[in-house]
Amino acid sequence: MQPGAQVPGAPGQPPAGVPQGAPGMSPAGPVGAPAGASVSATLTPAESGTPAPSGHLYETKLTGNYFIDKFKQGGPVMWPILMVSLVALTVVIERIFWWGGRWFRRDPKRIEKVFTAIEVGDVAEASRLSRDSRDPVLRMMWNGLNHQHASLQGALQVAAGIEIKRAGRFLVVMDTLVTLAPLLGLLGTVTGLIRAFGALGNEEVAVVAVTGGIAEALIATACGLGIAIFSLIPFNFFTSRVSNLEFELQTAATNLEVMLEAQSKEHREVAIGGQTPSSSKGSSI
Repeated sequence: MQPGAQVPGAPGQPPAGVPQGAPGMSPAGPVGAPAGASVSATLTPAESGTPAPSGHLYETKLTGNYFIDKFKQGGPVMWPILMVSLVALTVVIERIFWWGGRWFRRDPKRIEKVFTAIEVGDVAEASRLSRDSRDPVLRMMWNGLNHQHASLQGALQVAAGIEIKRAGRFLVVMDTLVTLAPLLGLLGTVTGLIRAFGALGNEEVAVVAVTGGIAEALIATACGLGIAIFSLIPFNFFTSRVSNLEFELQTAATNLEVMLEAQSKEHREVAIGGQTPSSSKGSSI
């Protein structure tokens, strides 16, 4: 071997005379790595074994449907709010159909005929006219005419109470929904704020969690108030209709009592007048 010649190194080792860690050499590098490549000593969170917090736990997957997305963003309180809205819609539709039928069942001309027959003293004709009617006023009058010998006032009160109860059906349910819906919205507001403030300690997901919690609070509140407003307007309308029907029943019952009392008084006067001549003849004898 000549002096100054470089001795080749072993396979996988740098040639003799080249210092360890010289530029361009990577003795610790992986096989096949290009020259100049180096291994970073900084470990990622996944390599270090510490899981990095992610915001997917606080995010809501969107479906593209506006209503479904808002429903999911509203949180778990949206399920009872949905049930309340379905019940309110069902009750409102049922009452609309009932009062629509009540409007077509009205028969004011027939009521006038009944009063005319009572005024002329034909109670049997008045009872016949009011029989098998779908008008609540005529049904009450028929019940009173058929029980006038027992208790006219009691029969009228019972019949009027039955009609008012039919007209006021489900009003208690609507009153409950008007009060319950905003309370559910308020509950959603509280749960949304709890969710928002509960994630403030984690800076990496704080923005997503706070915005999601505030969205949950606002959506639940808006839905609760919307259901309450939707139920309040028909509730007040149906309540006023029940009051009007009650007034009609009371007016018809009072007129019927007055007219029948006048008829009975007239009959008594006629009977007393027919007995007076006979009594005078007996006294003269």
